[in-house]
Amino acid sequence: MGGFEDDEPPSKRARASSVEPASLSVTSCYSKSANPLGGAMARPWTSQGKEVMIGSKGIIKRDEFVRVITKALYTLGYEKSGAVLEEESGITLHSQSVNLFRKQVLDGNWDNAVVTLNTLGLDENTVKSAAFLLLEQKFFELLRNDNLMGAIKMLRSEISPLGVNRKRVHEMSSCIISSSRVLVFSKLGIECSNSRFKLLEELQKVLPPTVMVPERRLEDLVEQALTVQREACYLHNSIDGLSLYMDHHCAKDQIPSRALQILCAHSDEVWFLQFSNNGKYLASASNDKSAIIWKVDESGELLLKHVLTGHERPVMMVAWSPDDCQLLTCGMEEAIRRWDVESGKCIHVYEKPSLGPTSCGWFPDGKQILCGLSDQSLCLWDLDGKQADCWKGQRISKTSDFAVAKDGKLIITINSDCTILLLNRDTKQERLVEEDCTITSFSLSEDGDFLLVNLITEKIHLWNIRSDPILVKQYTGHKRSRFVIRSCFGGFEQSFIASGSEDSKVYIWHRASGDVIETLSGHAGAVNCVSWNPTNPHMLASASDDHTIRIWGLKKASTKHRDHGSSTNGTQVNGSANGNGFVQQCNGSRSK
Repeated sequence: MGGFEDDEPPSKRARASSVEPASLSVTSCYSKSANPLGGAMARPWTSQGKEVMIGSKGIIKRDEFVRVITKALYTLGYEKSGAVLEEESGITLHSQSVNLFRKQVLDGNWDNAVVTLNTLGLDENTVKSAAFLLLEQKFFELLRNDNLMGAIKMLRSEISPLGVNRKRVHEMSSCIISSSRVLVFSKLGIECSNSRFKLLEELQKVLPPTVMVPERRLEDLVEQALTVQREACYLHNSIDGLSLYMDHHCAKDQIPSRALQILCAHSDEVWFLQFSNNGKYLASASNDKSAIIWKVDESGELLLKHVLTGHERPVMMVAWSPDDCQLLTCGMEEAIRRWDVESGKCIHVYEKPSLGPTSCGWFPDGKQILCGLSDQSLCLWDLDGKQADCWKGQRISKTSDFAVAKDGKLIITINSDCTILLLNRDTKQERLVEEDCTITSFSLSEDGDFLLVNLITEKIHLWNIRSDPILVKQYTGHKRSRFVIRSCFGGFEQSFIASGSEDSKVYIWHRASGDVIETLSGHAGAVNCVSWNPTNPHMLASASDDHTIRIWGLKKASTKHRDHGSSTNGTQVNGSANGNGFVQQCNGSRSK
């Protein structure tokens, strides 16, 4: 096991404290030790009439359990408590040899630290790896002290003969000839402050845990246990941290299933809606030729911020800029308008002669926008309207959806009725998601690895697109016969799937199992689109042909009916939530 001694008073443990660099020598040895850890083992618990194993299942070793707790106490700064535990239990955290080794490291006594390392009963490879870390630290401290010759000598006579990490040795050599060592140190990840404490942490990764208890081991064990409980929680959607006092379990009451607000500012069918990336706003698009920006206040209530007018045809969709400061609105085969979210003013109008836009979106850098056009092409424009790229011809379907991965390299678009194209802009590599029937819409997961595809056959398919596309799950139960119905990922770590439906309901599935876990009723017309708040797993929005938007939350809150942004005291306003807003007319610059 490596051995731990109990002869040494706990007060002599090496403690984390500032130590000035000590004088450095260049002599070292790597001989094997015949005396592992150099002393006797800690007193066995059997000698005290107690069992070695503890816990209800008898699978926890008592000495390891005590040492892990002791380590946690010292890490948390409870040094007196840690020392008392060592003394009372008779189980020391480290042996005398290990404590000496730790002290030599913090004192910068490198040569003696290497000697002590060889007394710990370790295998040859572990000794070499740990010695390399020690001598590497010595090397960089020599350079920091401008002892160039000493650094060169030890690199040749001590570090290179180890035959360990040749690449790192070459990087160390480059430090010697570099004119700016500070810059090279930074590139190599070498820190000047607390470097010896960081060295101890690195040594703990190399040395067996029976020799040096790993840092934060108790925290790691607790986090692993909580993670297992969370992953085993079928309906996990909690925004609160998991408690250590009880086993974790989420019930259905953590799924948004009650209509907390009904937003009625649109005068016609609501076709599209989307929460902003930061979850602080919701934008909606309607057949009434307008788009609306709603603000989510601190209490979770949505307040009307701006009504955006100026489109001459129905607004098909909206798209938030990466920083949520701007919004695109797409008029059906008419124009795309770019709006300032804070003021509600139209900044720019994008048009192309004889061609109308069918979709819009932002490039991840926020400096370019994408536009699907009625001639089945997809164009990339600068913010001033200058065309940067274009994909033309029969490759693009009239169905308008497209998406761009966060790194900007992968463009995803429907290129035929039954096929989605995955195009890598850098390599020009093309991959295909092929369905057996017509695709009506799709959405990309937050991590960019999964695609949710809505089909004309009342099915929703989940595809893994990390490499070659693989169909991994199917969701059914919703209704679709005539309209474009949109679905979305949502909830904690996007563990759920939500979709609109032509039977006036919202459907929620468990992503992994495919089971329907909630069916939300209340709308009086087809539900065209849903959006799950990306920062609040308890908030879901749905848009319907009944001219309303419903905000769904947990069942414990009360329903609020909001007409045209009316405040809670019934005062009517026609724009921003503070009562002094106004309907915004588009008067921005134009590109053709």
